Amino acid sequence: MNQIYQKAKKFLIEKISDVNAEEILDSYLTLPDGSNNHLTINEIFFRLLGSAQNSNMKAGVIGGSIDGIHNLGKALYDFDPKKIHQEFSNKPNELLDHIITTLNPRGQIRDTPKSLWPKFTRTIISTAAFLDQFDTNDDFYNWANHLYQDRRSMAALPMILAAEIDGIGYPLACDFLKELGFINYGKPDVHIIDIFSGIGLCDSKASPYQIQKIITEIADSAQVSPYNVDKLFWLIGSGKFYNHPNIGMIGRKKEEFIAELIA
Repeated sequence: MNQIYQKAKKFLIEKISDVNAEEILDSYLTLPDGSNNHLTINEIFFRLLGSAQNSNMKAGVIGGSIDGIHNLGKALYDFDPKKIHQEFSNKPNELLDHIITTLNPRGQIRDTPKSLWPKFTRTIISTAAFLDQFDTNDDFYNWANHLYQDRRSMAALPMILAAEIDGIGYPLACDFLKELGFINYGKPDVHIIDIFSGIGLCDSKASPYQIQKIITEIADSAQVSPYNVDKLFWLIGSGKFYNHPNIGMIGRKKEEFIAELIA
């Protein structure tokens, strides 16, 4: 596992056309543990919705039509889950009308139940209902850390989020948690599944939970965080060095990496 990690890191450094390639890569792989940062409940609401749109075409249809997911705050009372829960519980159509009136999203807003905006309003309402269970941000973090601090139960945390919130499955729940600073999670997304199955670490139909376990095994072997492992293989798969426009898109390199590793 450690050899796989080291080879992946070396592979990616060689693809970055910059004399500071190693430092640039490390800037993406490191994130301080934020499991005790205690963001406000409103900020947690915003972060959850940001992760919820990170699937399929949602980012373009939702955030893209209102110039960023942060602008939803204008319609969601600065991301106040209690107020959203009080005013729009079980009223997704009314919430969508409110968003349209407040933000006037660009493009066609389809109102069929399976269309992206109606589905996302159900995500907003269920997220608000979930967060309204917590009296304070300390209450949320105490609950989350109770599960997170024990390896025997940490998988339950994203599972609960996925069960409670409409439209957030296990991978997106992990994405939310790792970006919140719970760095012992990685996101078992399609890039990582393709790479892991391509180099023989798992079956192509492995569950997100199984992928998460492999991420953790690699992290333990390399003595880094699962967040670090997640970012490394995601960068190989996506080629998106989003903080370095001088590098920009190096292109997806997962097929090349797989071929090199199994040669």
